[in-house]
Amino acid sequence: MAARQSVPVVGACASSSGDGQELSGGDSSAPGEGQWTLSVGYRGMRSARHFVGTVEQKERQEQATAVVNKVHLFDVAVGYALTPRVTLTASMPIMFAKRKSGRTPDRVFHSSGIGDISLGARMWLIRPPSESRQNVAFGVGLKLPTGKPDVTNTFMAASGPVTSVVDQSIQLGDGGVGVVFDMQAFKAVKFMTFFAAGTYLVNPRNTNGVQTGRRPSEAIMSVADQYAARIGVAVPSPKIRGLSMSFAGRMEGVPVRDIIGKSEGFRRPGYAISVEPGFLYTRGRDTWSISMPIAVERNRRRSVPDIADGRHGDAAFADNLLIIGYSRRF
Repeated sequence: MAARQSVPVVGACASSSGDGQELSGGDSSAPGEGQWTLSVGYRGMRSARHFVGTVEQKERQEQATAVVNKVHLFDVAVGYALTPRVTLTASMPIMFAKRKSGRTPDRVFHSSGIGDISLGARMWLIRPPSESRQNVAFGVGLKLPTGKPDVTNTFMAASGPVTSVVDQSIQLGDGGVGVVFDMQAFKAVKFMTFFAAGTYLVNPRNTNGVQTGRRPSEAIMSVADQYAARIGVAVPSPKIRGLSMSFAGRMEGVPVRDIIGKSEGFRRPGYAISVEPGFLYTRGRDTWSISMPIAVERNRRRSVPDIADGRHGDAAFADNLLIIGYSRRF
């Protein structure tokens, strides 16, 4: 379980997947008016450790019944600086995922293709570059239901071939039109840069009509809100020009109840809190970033159907993520 909505870039167009940040203590690397930015991000994860609340279900590993998800999520984005303060963006995720259950090791489910495309705009409150070496930006966007929410696979059963909808965790889209809100801020203090960023996806639609094959209260997939946030500090390398190191805290997840609309149907609400070391290297018009969030707390919360039925479902979380970003200004 992990939020797919990205966290915005802090102070620079370093990564369309939102996992880079300006580490030099300013926003001078932000694109100038009329400039384009092409960004490619990658997010990889393997989830296999099951949790109910914050309690790990270690018996799933011992009994070889754990479900293992492997997800490779690429994000390709273009940005256009309408003014020094306002940037327009378009982002297209592409996902390759595999899901395997220890209960049925011969059945491996796959999904691949384009996810939900987002279009948005972001505005800095202070015109870059900021002489005060601090700035705050707010953004808003539209998430379109371009990813298939009903990907199916066919497998062989004793009775013959069976076609089944793949699990919600590896579906390409959620089937809803959403609104994305984001915020980012930084402040340079001497040689350090403190930064913060957050994204919240509002999904008003209740359910998407896709059958799950689960119990009646979870028979249809939910269209859930998502959120992600990070806060940290970064310092430049004393020996390598353009290289900076960062350390952040990250939280991401899916809420039990959406801000707008009902929250019925099947979802796996919860959150993961991670510590996130990272590096960012800028040279000319190119920026590379890499980080590896390491989970320190995972919590699978009770969904609305769980509460109504007096149950508490589980979810598999990743121990860590690998996040890589590259961008180039034109």
